[in-house]
Amino acid sequence: MNKQRNIIIFIVLLVLNSVLSPALPLSSFLSSVYAQTSSPLTAKSLRLGAIEEHTRVVVEFTEAVDYKLFTLSSPYRAVIDLPETKWDIPDTIQDKGLVSGVRFGSFKPGQGRIVVDLRGPVNVHKHFLLPPTVAIKNHRLVIDFEPATIATFRQMKPAISQTQTASISAPDFQPTPTPQPQFSLPTGEFTPKPRPRKTRKIIVIDPGHGGVDPGALGTRSREKDIVLAFSKELVRQLKATRRYDVYLTRSSDIYIPLRQRVQIARNRNADLFISIHADAIKKKNIRGLSVYTLSEKASDREAAALAKKENQSDIIAGVDFGDQLPEVTNILIDLAQRDTKNASVKFAESLISSARGKTLLLDRTHRFAGFRVLKAPDVPSVLVELGFITNRTDEKQLSSSKWRRRVATGMVEAIDNYFRLK
Repeated sequence: MNKQRNIIIFIVLLVLNSVLSPALPLSSFLSSVYAQTSSPLTAKSLRLGAIEEHTRVVVEFTEAVDYKLFTLSSPYRAVIDLPETKWDIPDTIQDKGLVSGVRFGSFKPGQGRIVVDLRGPVNVHKHFLLPPTVAIKNHRLVIDFEPATIATFRQMKPAISQTQTASISAPDFQPTPTPQPQFSLPTGEFTPKPRPRKTRKIIVIDPGHGGVDPGALGTRSREKDIVLAFSKELVRQLKATRRYDVYLTRSSDIYIPLRQRVQIARNRNADLFISIHADAIKKKNIRGLSVYTLSEKASDREAAALAKKENQSDIIAGVDFGDQLPEVTNILIDLAQRDTKNASVKFAESLISSARGKTLLLDRTHRFAGFRVLKAPDVPSVLVELGFITNRTDEKQLSSSKWRRRVATGMVEAIDNYFRLK
């Protein structure tokens, strides 16, 4: 209906243009028409319903939508890929039936994604689109899940469905060929890269999470937003020194796989990689900044738990990397990482020294754990937890532009000191 309306508007405007402005270039006219008639796809609501053993997911959109649906295991989840989408629904959805949680957001440029966490193996009983009615003005995507055995789930796991037009009917789920990988990822092989001569040090800043992966949630803020704002401030200050070439792994609310973040640093021939995060913990009184460097043996249980949580980012975003080789695959990488780890520790110590007095530090500020995002074998890397989004005082600070400027200034000092010491 909206497309028909837009065509009518187009014809009317075309006639008016020929009568009133015959000299107006066609390209300018078309741009004007497009601006008046186009509107982004918007998700207006997402709700769950459970009847006996079946669980239904219903998503309302402002337009008919093309979508792709597939399932993943370890853990079990269903993924719905969409065109670029504006999200006008709450960040958290109450779990129900076979569904233990739902997340949504940007996955990569021009693509939205919904990830449905499942309590176990399922079959997609049916899925379909419903057009607007008198009572409900939006288009509805409906997906029905039913329990399945592990064997049945494995048979249909590679399936993808794509709907081109709205339909009232409810077709049964039919497996189709395995989807193509969404990303071009490193294979795990390592060749030491020659360092070209350069006058400026290269720094890559990595705002954690993003898009479909919100990270930790505070009372009124999301980790992905907080770390992006801080990273942009840090980049601004670093560029102002005119001593560094600085790059972001992401500059908007989009999801980047962990391995791709590592590869961005390597492709840039980075001299330093800083991943920015904000922590969360059940103990609401815990607060303070901390710095992590890579070690397969965690310094404590809290560090191990944090690394495990952060390493789940790809799973949270609905990416399956089960067939990918690990980054560390041979003795050559191990040898390269020894120097890299030592350099990372030196920078962590410089960072902690500069942060002292500018913000509260967590006890035992420098910790170690097996973070996947720190595994570039030839780039010194640290992961900074700016504070605890689950602590009200820290959350307030993390959202403060004045605090961001002060702490970012400390990080710039730490970077200056680190490169002078080398």
